[in-house]
Amino acid sequence: QVQLVESGGGWVQPGGILALSCATSGFEFSERAMGWYRQLPGRQFELVASITAGGQYTDYGVFVKGRFTITRDNVHNTLWLQMNELEPDDTAVYFCNRDTSYGGVPFSWGQGTQVTVSS
Repeated sequence: QVQLVESGGGWVQPGGILALSCATSGFEFSERAMGWYRQLPGRQFELVASITAGGQYTDYGVFVKGRFTITRDNVHNTLWLQMNELEPDDTAVYFCNRDTSYGGVPFSWGQGTQVTVSS
């Protein structure tokens, strides 16, 4: 059974920093491209960042503008998202899941972690 457990969210002021983590189990993590997604109220999931199975290549939404970094640890089956220079528009619930940019069906979604950026 696939489990995705996100953590690390919270409230920060504009310009602040957060580091999200995603603990995974139930599938071969090292063989899957992974991604961080976010969901605003009433909106669909939006891909924030993705990383290939081996971690060599990453891709980011245009709104990231160099502020975030996605990394992974294939030994401990964990995905991270370092978020710098946070803006109010980054306020959302953040989720991790397999990268479905090129097809496939996402795993069942975890509970996500709330990120709130406000002054």
